[in-house]
This record gives sequence, structure tokens and C-alpha cells, in this order.
Amino acid sequence: MAATVKVSEALRNRLKKQAARDGLTLGAHLERLADAEDRRRRLASLGTAIASTSLADRRSHHAESREWEAAEDADLGERAP
Repeated sequence: MAATVKVSEALRNRLKKQAARDGLTLGAHLERLADAEDRRRRLASLGTAIASTSLADRRSHHAESREWEAAEDADLGERAP
């Protein structure tokens, strides 16, 4: 289902030029822009969550990650020919 989005002529032309440059329809280009904005917001939220994590929790996560990586490395070593 198509819909009308009211934008200035200058913006419409700019978006059409960007879409054509990438070989996309205007709709596909707008979808790509919306997806990029969703991703930007998710990453910003993640950054905020990481920044608010206590030092003790970050250290604990780091230590646990090292343990998992060591276990994976050991698993791979056992499987090597």
C-alpha cells in the first residue's frame, strides 16, 4: 500500500538523487534511512547502558568473558588435526 509523505521539493529531490546514486527506489532508500536511524538509537541505548554499568559489573563481565574464550580455545585445540 502506497502513502503520500509531504516534504519540501528540495528534500524530495535530494532523497531521489541519493536513491538513484545507490540504484534504489525512493521507497527502498527511505526504508534504509529508517533502518539506519533505528540502529543508531539501539546503539546509543547500548552505549548509555554500558556507561551506567558499575566498575565491579564490568570487571565481572570481563573475567567471565575471558573464561568463556579460554574454554572455546581449549575446545578448538582438542578438535585440531
